Amino acid sequence: MKNVTLALLASIFLAAPTMSAANPTARPAKYHKPIAIERQWRHYDPGKVNFQITSPETKGAEIYKAIIADPDSYITDNARRVLQTLYFSPADSIPDVRHIDYVVRDFDGISYKSGGGERVQIDYSTDWIEKSFRDADTLKLDYETRGVIYHELTHAFQLEPKGCGSYDGKSPYWSFIEGTADAVRVACGCFEQDFASKDRPRGGSWMSGYRTTGYFLYWLALNKDKDFIRKFNRTALEVVPWSWDGAMHHILGNDEKNSVENLWKEYQKAIGDTETAKK
Repeated sequence: MKNVTLALLASIFLAAPTMSAANPTARPAKYHKPIAIERQWRHYDPGKVNFQITSPETKGAEIYKAIIADPDSYITDNARRVLQTLYFSPADSIPDVRHIDYVVRDFDGISYKSGGGERVQIDYSTDWIEKSFRDADTLKLDYETRGVIYHELTHAFQLEPKGCGSYDGKSPYWSFIEGTADAVRVACGCFEQDFASKDRPRGGSWMSGYRTTGYFLYWLALNKDKDFIRKFNRTALEVVPWSWDGAMHHILGNDEKNSVENLWKEYQKAIGDTETAKK
C-alpha cells in the first residue's frame, strides 16, 4: 500500500465527490456520484444504525474510519437508495427493519447479512477494505464499499418469494434473492452498467444468481419495463407459489415471448452473447 497519511486520505475523499464544471474529468465515469435520493425517501427511517469497528487494530479499520466520516448517515442514505430501487413508495409492503447492526471486523471474505425481521446485521471485512484500497484509490474503495452495502441492504429490505425452495445455491428462491441484490447494485451504479464490461459474467442462466441474474434483471428494466426491478421484487407477494415464468408473465403479460427462457435468449442476443443464446 502506498504511504498515504490518513489525514490526506480523508481530504481526498471529501474533495472527490464534488466535480466542478472546469474539471469535468475529476471523477472517472465508473466512479460516479451516488444516485440521488428521491424526495419521498429522504426522510424515511430505514432503522437505527448501530455501527461498530471490532477490529480497530487493523489497517482496514483505519482506512474505513478515514474515508467514511459519518457511518450512520452513510449507511442510512445508502439504505434509502436501496429502498427506492426496490419499492414504489414508503407506503408499499416493506419489511419493518428497526435496527441495522453494521460491524467492520477482521474475517475471511467480503461481507454478509445475518438476522432478519426487526434486526439485521451486516459484517464488512477489514481485509477486503485493505485489498480494495491497494492502489490508494479512494474513489475505487468508496465505489466498492457502496456496492457491497447495496447488495447486503437489499437482503435486509427485499421481499422473499414463497413455495420455490430455500437458500440452497440452486433453487428459484436462491436465484431470486441473490439476483435481486446484484440487480440493485447494478441499478445503483456500483457495477458497470455497460453490458460489455468485465463486471458482467458471460454464460450461465437466469438461475445463476448474483451478477449473472442481476444484469438480466437490469436489462429487463432498461428494455421491457422501467419499473421492472420494483415489480419483480413485488412478485414475491403476488405470485404464490413463486416461479420465474410466473413472475415474468405477471409483469410483462402471458404471451409466450415473455417466458423466462425466451426473455433470456432475447437478452443474450441483444448483448451479443449469441453462442450462449443458442443453447
